[in-house]
Parts: sequence; structure tokens; C-alpha cells
Amino acid sequence: MEFTMSKSKMVIGVALVAIGLGVAFEETIQTRMYTYMHSSMHDRHSTNGMGHDIKNMPGLRGANASQAESDELAVMFENFDTISREVTNLPNGIRTVTRSSDEAVMAVLVSHIIGMIDRVERGDDPQIFIQSPTLDILFLNGAEMQSQIDVTDEGIVVVRTSTDPDVVAALHIHAAEISDMADRGMQAVHEAMMQRAGN
Repeated sequence: MEFTMSKSKMVIGVALVAIGLGVAFEETIQTRMYTYMHSSMHDRHSTNGMGHDIKNMPGLRGANASQAESDELAVMFENFDTISREVTNLPNGIRTVTRSSDEAVMAVLVSHIIGMIDRVERGDDPQIFIQSPTLDILFLNGAEMQSQIDVTDEGIVVVRTSTDPDVVAALHIHAAEISDMADRGMQAVHEAMMQRAGN
């Protein structure tokens, strides 16, 4: 009986250690992934030292993204200073107006936004390496959202609504994340990734 109890304690102890190691392993992997991508971003500086070689950043690729989609992201990050946004949080969703002072960047914005909304509606997550976890809920509930897209003189106007309060909250958060990237470019991504790696 005493041996059995000791053996049980040993099994429980091993299980707890294994669980602890599993959690630590997962956190280590997340931290190392962030460190690798952050290091890669800095190691790929252009030869004149002016900044990141965004087009070749591994973080803009995705497990389910096309090269064209990654290229669009690169154009937007390289030219974020030409992009401006207005966001209105609605009780059941968001209304955003996004524009660029550069016609070529504006064309990329329109293509990216239409393409991503189509993906969300189909639940087809591109799994871009730097994308926010907030998108998970949107891709899981894409069929439950209603979207209206208009390209006007003021920019590309998107209204997205849902009857699910959790989806509405995710739309509000994601709209703010996109606005931060439009304001600060890759710096906003760096800070968000550092925060997630630290949690």
C-alpha cells in the first residue's frame, strides 16, 4: 500500500513536470519565433541603412497566403505614410474609410481589402505570420458578418456588421489595430508582437 501511494505520487509528479515543461516549451517556441522574426527584420536592412527590406520579410508570408498577397502587404507597409483611415465604431460593427495619397498604393489597398473580406467570408485564413490573434474570431465567424464595400472619392468605405457581440468586439479591436499600423507602420507590429511574446 505504501509502495502504491509512492508510485501514485511519482506518476502525479511526473505528469505535473510534463505539463509544466509543455507550457514552458510552448512559451519558448513563441518567444523564439518572435525573436527570429524580429531579428530577421533587422538583419534585412537595405544597403543604405534606411530601414527594413520589407519586401523580403518572412513575417509577411503565410502558411495559406499567395505571393501576391504578401507583396501587397509589403507595398502597404513600405508606404504606410501615404495611408490614412477613419474608423467609426457602430453598435453592431464598424465603418472604415481608408485611402492613400498615392494612386498605386490606393489600388493595392482596394485589392487587399476586397481580397481579405472575401477570405473572411469564406473562412479562408491566410495565416500571415505577423497577423493579430484578433483575426481568429473573424475567420471563424465570417459567414455571420455582413459586409458592404464602396470605392468612392473619399476612399474605400467598408461597413461590417454582426449580431454577435463577440464578433462586434473583435471588429472594433481589429479596426484599431489596422489604424495603428496605418499610423506607425512596422513599429506597431513590432510592439504588438513583443507584447504577445511577453504574455
